[in-house]
Amino acid sequence: MRTQPRVTALGGGHGLAASLSALRHLTTRLTAIVTVADDGGSSGRLRREFDVLPPGDLRMALAALCGDDDIERLWADVLQSRFPGEGPLGGHSIGNLLIAGLWQTLPLPVDGLDMVAALLQVKGRVLPMSTVPLVIEADMVGTDALSPDELTHVVGQEAVALAKGEIVDVRLTPAEPPAAPEAVEAIRQAEYVVLGPGSWFSSVLPHLLVPELCQAIVDTSAKRILTMNLMPSQDETYGYTPSRHLEVLAAHAPTLRLDTVIADPSFAAGDRHLAGYAASLGAELIIEDVRMRDGSARHDPYRLASIFAQIMGLT
Repeated sequence: MRTQPRVTALGGGHGLAASLSALRHLTTRLTAIVTVADDGGSSGRLRREFDVLPPGDLRMALAALCGDDDIERLWADVLQSRFPGEGPLGGHSIGNLLIAGLWQTLPLPVDGLDMVAALLQVKGRVLPMSTVPLVIEADMVGTDALSPDELTHVVGQEAVALAKGEIVDVRLTPAEPPAAPEAVEAIRQAEYVVLGPGSWFSSVLPHLLVPELCQAIVDTSAKRILTMNLMPSQDETYGYTPSRHLEVLAAHAPTLRLDTVIADPSFAAGDRHLAGYAASLGAELIIEDVRMRDGSARHDPYRLASIFAQIMGLT
């Protein structure tokens, strides 16, 4: 019997959850490395009040890796549920409070995440990409209709995501943040590294802006897989073609090479440059249906798992 592959997936939010929901059907030797720059909602409130890593994307990754039996799925639902109302707890998710509470007691953020993973019988491990909270900053044009060429400096993940304009540069504060050592080691030990899907500038690219993490992705002997989004976002990458997404990725990590790029035909159709851009990064382009059958802009975990299985030689 073939040993389950060792896979490390990087990202944040719903995009990373989509990858994990697919990958957990193929292996339990699975590590999620999660962005820690969220500054909105419940995560932002906890971050500002307690000076902790924003727990929201970490919580979503843990929920995505819960098992399939009734108790495990119930735990996933509890983790994701939120307190109602406008009071002090209103809007906070139970999972965020659980994680933040453990961080008040345990010496390292990773220890708290491992404890939640053990409680939920998570199939894999969830790690932050950095040991400190990060701030995303962007230079944008087009935010002012009266001065469309004027450069605007936007600070914070939520502000960047909501700003109307084109992002011309993105960076992190602190500029060279420390990578979580466990995250670097997980990339080094992986057989497959999966990037995307997700918000390109706030979930995918930040991993390449942490020097130790980026170098580990570049140097790893693992096969590197990039899963494209199903459509351009209405904010960060409005109007972007798939090949433009790859161009931006290469601009922020010039030494990065990929082995496989996965794209859904609904987005890839008509982009005659996509195969060439993928090839310029060393990648084979796979165009297959990975969208939910209801037509919504969500990845189908079973379809995506099937493609991952083919790439990993599990079929």
